[in-house]
Amino acid sequence: METTSSSLVSAQTAEASAAAPEQTPGKDPHTEAHTGPGAGTPPPEAPAPVPAARRTAEGFLAADFPWYGLDAAFTGPRRLMQVGTAADGTVEHGSTGHGDEPSARGELATGEKERFAVVITVASNPLRRSSDGTGVLEATSVSSAAWLAGSGLLAYSWPGQMDHALRDDWLDQQTEAAWELADDLGGEDWSTLSLPVDGEPTTFHYRESEFGWVLAGSTGSGVHLGAYGRGMSAYGLGFAAITDLGTYE
Repeated sequence: METTSSSLVSAQTAEASAAAPEQTPGKDPHTEAHTGPGAGTPPPEAPAPVPAARRTAEGFLAADFPWYGLDAAFTGPRRLMQVGTAADGTVEHGSTGHGDEPSARGELATGEKERFAVVITVASNPLRRSSDGTGVLEATSVSSAAWLAGSGLLAYSWPGQMDHALRDDWLDQQTEAAWELADDLGGEDWSTLSLPVDGEPTTFHYRESEFGWVLAGSTGSGVHLGAYGRGMSAYGLGFAAITDLGTYE
């Protein structure tokens, strides 16, 4: 299967971990106990950390391809999620969230079914040389988007009656299965679904599981699209290029 660079391999982990809140460094007990020269003088303040939301927005703004999300028919909350980069810092893919903020154990903990859809934009890259000139990076494809979507859905899925240790093994196995499925988009596990992209009917590969749905296709604007969700029907969705990232939290 054609893939993007090594950033795809770690994408499932990236999707699983939402941006952690920034923590302010606590007081240093050694500084407080200091009695030598300068005692009683407060230590210099550490530079304020850059908010995670700002770092995420900067990553989206650094991309040289259009980002996609659900079209204007969706009126719920929107948010920026993660970006994936190559070794040289080039942005290669990223995701935008719509609806509820997904959580791996959300439904188990609250009893309420989450309703969300995540759209993944993958830069359409031909076979190209690595930035250091020592190798060749494989091209991205619809399969790249399908695997990112499949592994992303798994990251927010937790089978009932499964403890934490067993889920780690389950996640490894299911992620490998998602890779194999993405490599066989013409197989019987996939059907086709026509959905609008920038107002134009576009064919997507589509599959459902007990954890939600996954789809993947290509646009006419030089990117591949993947999406996954739960609690929201994929059949009524439409996609559009994002003209204002400010509409995403």
